[in-house]
Amino acid sequence: MKVLFLFVLLVFASSVPIYSQKFENLAATPPMGWNSWNGFGCNVDEKMIRGTADALVSSGMKDAGYQYVVIDDCWHGERDTQGFIRPDETRFPSGMKALGDYIHSKGLKLGIYSDVGTKTCGGLPGSRGHEYQDAMTYSSWGVDYLKYDWCNSGGLNPVGAYTTMRDALRAAGRPIVFSICEWGDTKPWEWAKDVGHLWRTTGDIARCWDCEENHGTWSRWGVLRIIDKEKPLRSFAGPGHWNDADMLQVGNGMTVSEDRSHFSMWAMLSAPLMAGNDITKMTGETRRILTNKEILAIDQDPLGIQAFPALSEGGLEVWAKPLSKEAWAICFLNRGNTPVDINFNWKENTIDDAFSNRKLDTLTATYKIHDLWAEKEIGTTNTPLSSRIPSRDVLVVKLEKVTH
Repeated sequence: MKVLFLFVLLVFASSVPIYSQKFENLAATPPMGWNSWNGFGCNVDEKMIRGTADALVSSGMKDAGYQYVVIDDCWHGERDTQGFIRPDETRFPSGMKALGDYIHSKGLKLGIYSDVGTKTCGGLPGSRGHEYQDAMTYSSWGVDYLKYDWCNSGGLNPVGAYTTMRDALRAAGRPIVFSICEWGDTKPWEWAKDVGHLWRTTGDIARCWDCEENHGTWSRWGVLRIIDKEKPLRSFAGPGHWNDADMLQVGNGMTVSEDRSHFSMWAMLSAPLMAGNDITKMTGETRRILTNKEILAIDQDPLGIQAFPALSEGGLEVWAKPLSKEAWAICFLNRGNTPVDINFNWKENTIDDAFSNRKLDTLTATYKIHDLWAEKEIGTTNTPLSSRIPSRDVLVVKLEKVTH
């Protein structure tokens, strides 16, 4: 059987069209799911993944839109004598196909991890030289999402390396969302639109508000640092091709205010939402943040337009995101360490977005205001918006035009 599998591999690898392409009609909105890395690192096994899939369902996260269960680094065993990758038999005794079947039985989707190099970031077998074998294997396991890292790349050209795996996935025939994890080093937003469905724009996210964890040749970045790096990239994002601000750290040690701001801003940025906490043990507050359907709707708006900082004063930023049906999301982000009192006069602060050709014209139109965290209406744009925003917190509102 394995000889036949290898023969099939050789046939389809040699018959790949010269001009291949990624799978279309995937990731029309930013992908949502859970990834093992931020919460568990290399401590992954079959029991934990099954338990997480169960918890995604029982917690209401599946119903809120989270669908991918992504097993990050360290699931790998060794390659067999013909070069096919196998999972670690101690950690995944039932095998990946059985685990994928279980995840699919819950109405969820299976995600997996590999690397362009000969070794992953954790030192396990990467995909270099085995791209078509691995793509075929993932397809046979029922994989729906591939995160493809950049460790041990040994001077590879990233465009060529990621295009090779894109073509391999296409040849394998199973539609798989392709997540490019190149850390933004070579500006993938400029070249990856036709290669993958999302691309990392920065190094890894840290569990902090405003910090850099410097590791010499690379750094982890706090929430604010990543937000700042996203500001010039909005024109590159849209349905089927997203700027990836990295996986969420909600529930991993920051304050509730910081978690709420982090989650709100990822939604404003139209970022993929991959939870990274222990779903089986999360607090009620963490669950409420991750499953706020009105904030999620901002992220999943079908226009897919990334927000921009329309106004800034001191430590307060006002971010604006055009939405479908002529609506807007506005996020007042308090970056600082002290509360900020606002008295925002909508008539004096019209917002014009040349990129989307949209204008929030509060002089000639009236919008009703809905507070997305308080979950209540708070007036219209005919009167100033007064509020106190705690330190490192947000006020997020949706504006909908009043029709007469």
